[in-house]
Amino acid sequence: MRGAVLYAPGDVRVEDRADPTIIEPTDAIIKVAAACVCGSDLWPYRGIQPVTEPSPMGHEYVGVVEEVGSAVRTLAPGQFVVGSFFASDNTCEICRAGYQSRCVHAVPVGAIGTQAQYARIPLADGTLVATPATPEPDLIPSLLAASDVLGTGWFAAVAAEAAPGKTVAVVGDGAVGLLGVLAAKQLGAERIVIFSRHADRQKLAIDFGATDVIAERGDAGVAHLKELTGGLGAHSVIEAVGTQESMMQAIGATRPGGHVGYVGVTHGVQLPGMELFFSGVHLHGGPAPVRRFLPELIDLVWKREIDPGKVFDLTLPLEQAAEGYAAMDERRAIKTLLTL
Repeated sequence: MRGAVLYAPGDVRVEDRADPTIIEPTDAIIKVAAACVCGSDLWPYRGIQPVTEPSPMGHEYVGVVEEVGSAVRTLAPGQFVVGSFFASDNTCEICRAGYQSRCVHAVPVGAIGTQAQYARIPLADGTLVATPATPEPDLIPSLLAASDVLGTGWFAAVAAEAAPGKTVAVVGDGAVGLLGVLAAKQLGAERIVIFSRHADRQKLAIDFGATDVIAERGDAGVAHLKELTGGLGAHSVIEAVGTQESMMQAIGATRPGGHVGYVGVTHGVQLPGMELFFSGVHLHGGPAPVRRFLPELIDLVWKREIDPGKVFDLTLPLEQAAEGYAAMDERRAIKTLLTL
């Protein structure tokens, strides 16, 4: 099969890879219908996260079940499925509490690589959710978004306790932040503020439900937000970047007693103890338990109540994956969808 492999920073190649096979009886093999490039894929692409050997890429995926292991009970060949970026059994105590990304048997799907024609999905019964039927082609981008960026933005909004009557601020105008706006809107937030300097992203944020746009960052951005909120700050803040500046901006933008939902993959973040102590804010986040939300998100997409697929503004064939990475790295694209 063909699949994307990262050899070194800036060096993505699509090459022949071995076809996946059933290894464990709980595995499933899927034929990938669509994959995409994630903002977190850019960390190793930019050399911020070390690349020590050629690595298969991709952890967002939808596709059709080709084969199942002998222990798989809830799936059958021919079903169209959506999965999460962490495989989970969905039965352990941690999964039952709603944190499938920290399942005691969790397997990172990124280590397998789903920017490929086929993929082996471990713990298939607990990881994959079948759609009601084979989707219409125009629904596939939105179902693909559910496999990570929508689920991650949704978790961020839930962790930040977005709700009716609240003001939600979103730090980060990438795909996760933009879909955090959509999630906050669906959860009933009264006011949604996006921090963004880019006109195309501002426009999409407003389309998803943002009511205000702030172009400033850091302390200037926090000051502007406080002007909008009577000097108090937002009730709920989504942090969707993962840098020191973005985390401190999120904390600074949150009113005392408010909540920060952080889902940006952190690099070099260190929280100053005294500033955190006197902020009086709640911090909750980490790798999103996308599997918790998949049934609800698939239902919303299936009923066409939400259209998160609009976050994909560049579509390329898998063979052009390298251009998809470059376009996102250079901010020529918000998010790249790869067709197979």
